[in-house]
Amino acid sequence: MNTIKEVKISTADPSAIGLFGLAIVTFVASTQKLGWTDGLGFVLPWAIFLGGIAQFYASALDAKHNNTFGTTAFGAYGLFWMGVGMSWLVQAGVFGEALQASADTRQLGVVYLGYLIFTLFMTVGAAETNKVLFAIFIMIDFLFVGLALSSFGIMENGMHLLAAYSELIIALLSFYGAGANVLNKHLGFTFLKLGKPLGIFTRDAFAKKSSSVKA
Repeated sequence: MNTIKEVKISTADPSAIGLFGLAIVTFVASTQKLGWTDGLGFVLPWAIFLGGIAQFYASALDAKHNNTFGTTAFGAYGLFWMGVGMSWLVQAGVFGEALQASADTRQLGVVYLGYLIFTLFMTVGAAETNKVLFAIFIMIDFLFVGLALSSFGIMENGMHLLAAYSELIIALLSFYGAGANVLNKHLGFTFLKLGKPLGIFTRDAFAKKSSSVKA
């Protein structure tokens, strides 16, 4: 009689490295937007390696955990930073003057608008994960509002500042989230609180709303 054995391979929770990647790239990028530092020369490497590769790596590991939300979030934002890095290279003329001259920042505005739409429904999922992640996604919403409108030339200075300060807050919250994820699991108890899910988008919450409407 043949017996079937299942082999399960454990993988570490990638949330900490994914959030750390997000923290570093938004931290350094926000300093450039706020005028605390100059140029994109030393923002670009961290956009590619921390914002891009680190988050995409976290996405691949979350896929092994069968975590659709984490896989999608880290994957989408990891690819975002790779795309942003490529866009900066185009604007800098790395791929030739013809491509540089044809660059239209309104096309970036369309991308930012698309990511805003994506982030809005991801914010719903974050609300039922933990409060720190929910706060990060709220600030990402504001970031894409600022980036999109400034790219379209709408209230450009004000929207640029909105994007800059949103990005800085994202960085600080992500540092905390990364620290909480790694230390809580390493120490085996809640060393840093992440906050419970809001409980407003659950099946039970919607069932209660439906029953109250029928009543």
